[in-house]
Amino acid sequence: MDIALVQLSSPDAESQTQRIERAEKLLREQAGADLIVLPELWSAGYFHFDQYPALSETVNGPTVSMCASVAKDLSAYVHAGSIVERIDGGALRNTSVLVDPQGQVVHEYSKLHVFGYKCLEADLLTPGTSLPVADTPFGKMAGTTCYDLRFPGLWSELSLRGAEIVVVPAAWPAARREHWKLLTSARAVEHQVFVLACNATGVQEGVELGGTSRIVDPAGRLLAEAGTGEEVLRATIDPNSVQETRREFPVIADRLTDYSGLTR
Repeated sequence: MDIALVQLSSPDAESQTQRIERAEKLLREQAGADLIVLPELWSAGYFHFDQYPALSETVNGPTVSMCASVAKDLSAYVHAGSIVERIDGGALRNTSVLVDPQGQVVHEYSKLHVFGYKCLEADLLTPGTSLPVADTPFGKMAGTTCYDLRFPGLWSELSLRGAEIVVVPAAWPAARREHWKLLTSARAVEHQVFVLACNATGVQEGVELGGTSRIVDPAGRLLAEAGTGEEVLRATIDPNSVQETRREFPVIADRLTDYSGLTR
């Protein structure tokens, strides 16, 4: 399975329309990839909080529509990163979308752990309420978003639901880049899954994003890592290695799933 992580910047001076057009050119250069992944809220720009209402869209809006067109033309899966999704009643969510090679949406996930540390995401966005896993020819695929990396219980539930490949779009700041590296590796090892982590780069509203997008295998081996600037990270993975790893070192089989009955 050939992977392309498009580590993109979202400059303050660039409009959403301009950024979508620029991203489309980059995506169309990834012919041959089976899965192309974009970062978290790249089309709006994660730190452009005051523009969230104006830049919000539906799953049928310009960001996902562009990704669907590319997916069909390249016969590839495209993970659109995430969008500021506008839902009924005017609420907003941080929603990631996976599009299949026919241009159909096959997976949606709204970020469960909205971030409130020195930012306005938790004030502006409503957490999601579902945790789906999608069947693909490459195995069962799921997603988490950025801050979700810090919550292993969420990842444990994903692996219980069968996830083998987890896509992580992010807008992770450079100030906590070492946490990003540690957690992407830890989640792969803990849950014996592929972690495909696509981070944003550049500067938004004075905040430097961390880049260093990563592909980590189920044994915790780092297969590829980007630098800190705009870059497309390409790598080939073997999805069969998930089950091979789990058979050879049966952490998943040995795991307890309910500790609530234990005495204190």
